Amino acid sequence: MKSASREHAGPNRQMMAHLPPKWLTGLNRVRHRLRGVEVERDSVIFPGVSLLRYPSQISLGPATVLKKGAHLCPCNQSALIRIGARTTIGFYTMIYASHTIEIGADCLIAPFVYLVDSNHGTAPGINMNRQPNTTAPIKIKNDVWVGAHAIILAGVTVGEGAVVAGGSVVKSDVPSNAIVGGVPARVIGERR
Repeated sequence: MKSASREHAGPNRQMMAHLPPKWLTGLNRVRHRLRGVEVERDSVIFPGVSLLRYPSQISLGPATVLKKGAHLCPCNQSALIRIGARTTIGFYTMIYASHTIEIGADCLIAPFVYLVDSNHGTAPGINMNRQPNTTAPIKIKNDVWVGAHAIILAGVTVGEGAVVAGGSVVKSDVPSNAIVGGVPARVIGERR
């Protein structure tokens, strides 16, 4: 099966018709570049997007779209967030990296998705807020659709062309072209 990222490299015309004015998105690109964000040409950052803590650790590929309320947060100086070309990050999606979160090209990340690559320890006898964090990178490959309210946890790789159903909790790798859903997510179909 050919990936959509190889078949069609142009913009999503339906979505492009509903973007903020170009002058406003241009100002947002400049503002975030001045803060250290690597922002490629034609990227669209809606007003109300929060690029937190270490903005110089965020990279946005060409023609990416970050919709209102999205939070991208590299939680320390070595954490990385990388988003590929023509990927859309939906309204109020939260991406918190303590290690690395990479999202490929031509992905659709729906509203209210939560990606976090760390976890607190749970040893008894130590207060939860004093437990050390463990981290493992998240990698979402090209041409992936993650449905609304899905959660993707530390150490997960989502294969190329996969679909994550809304409301799913993904705690293990997703094969390429698989459709997964549930809590915890499991394979429920395949793209054909």
